[in-house]
Amino acid sequence: MKSLIRTCRHLAVGLVIAAAVMSPAQGAHAGPSNPEVPGTIAVPEGNKLFRVGHAVGVQIYSCNATSGGLKWEFVAPRADVYNDQGKLIMTHFGGPTWQAGDGSAVVGRREAGVNVDPTAVDWLLLSVASSSAGEGDQLTGTTFIQRTATSGGIAPDAAECNAETVGNQAEVPYTADYYFWKAKNS
Repeated sequence: MKSLIRTCRHLAVGLVIAAAVMSPAQGAHAGPSNPEVPGTIAVPEGNKLFRVGHAVGVQIYSCNATSGGLKWEFVAPRADVYNDQGKLIMTHFGGPTWQAGDGSAVVGRREAGVNVDPTAVDWLLLSVASSSAGEGDQLTGTTFIQRTATSGGIAPDAAECNAETVGNQAEVPYTADYYFWKAKNS
């Protein structure tokens, strides 16, 4: 019985070591997995996913007087974007712009959106309006960006935008996953 237990322990340890050794190698060849998204925000054929980031930040709104009355209007995002290991890889701010640690940047243009959770900002498909290199070019080949898995970030309650709060800004916490795509031939 003791030898059976010892054999099972050795087998278990062996499996853990094998999984640890094989996983990074397999992941390096496979690359990031494409997200499951509604068709309205699917990236067109001819593109491949090359980077995924997890954003933690705020969506900024301003209480403004409009022709339709007082209302919250979107100003800009501000977020830090991390890789799967929790390392800061880029920042996200107005434009909407994403800037990688090497200084390269892309500015997106909204193509489509879909609300999958009424308590969170929309999932989006953005095309790249412009890009620039920095000390490196991590983001310069980007063609599309998807925002998925959102939580939070929706505008404050309409009643909170009133005569006393006109001109005030509200920073609403949000999280999201961002998927960066480039042309398959690049």
